Amino acid sequence: MSGLIGRKIGMTSLYDENGKNIPCTVIEAGPCVVTQVRTIEVDGYNAVQLGFDDKKEKHTTKALQGHFKKAGTSAKKKVIEFQGYEEEYKIGDTLTVDFFEEGEFVDVSGISKGKGFQGVVKRHGFSGVGQATHGQHNRLRAPGSIGAASYPARVFKGMRMAGRMGGDKVKVQNLRVLKVVPEKNLLIVKGAIPGHKNAYITIEK
Repeated sequence: MSGLIGRKIGMTSLYDENGKNIPCTVIEAGPCVVTQVRTIEVDGYNAVQLGFDDKKEKHTTKALQGHFKKAGTSAKKKVIEFQGYEEEYKIGDTLTVDFFEEGEFVDVSGISKGKGFQGVVKRHGFSGVGQATHGQHNRLRAPGSIGAASYPARVFKGMRMAGRMGGDKVKVQNLRVLKVVPEKNLLIVKGAIPGHKNAYITIEK
């Protein structure tokens, strides 16, 4: 899928033509610089490598400094490959938020917020009610039985239990582009996207 690298700015809301309040997310999309072009002849596949967000040279390895110098750009914090562009790009080209149009649909990928160790009610949506009488006092949010004793005498793989939550790669599909602000490289999409504020995300057509 062709797309851009961006940064999550935060959430806000807009009113549509009917006066309905729509929750939406503001994304800083680009400018992204083409740092490498993959070809079938050399690499075995076609792709375009994009770099986003400037990085201090002293925090960049010598190998990467040479890589970015070859592209004629400064060191970048985030580098991701995309496939399926309709246009042909060459090293050094810049892609901006104009790549997207208002009204079209995009997929947004990112790393979800880490929640740490959580119980089954928060992690898996268990009801957590349990029996509230007959002498029970502290089992309201417990998971209950996780398997029988004599047979199968083990806990099956994939059993929903307490554990670490979040920090996973999440893709939200078919978000409508509500507004494009080219002078500030901003993209406003309907709904929520994964990640904390200032998290790097990828926006795909």
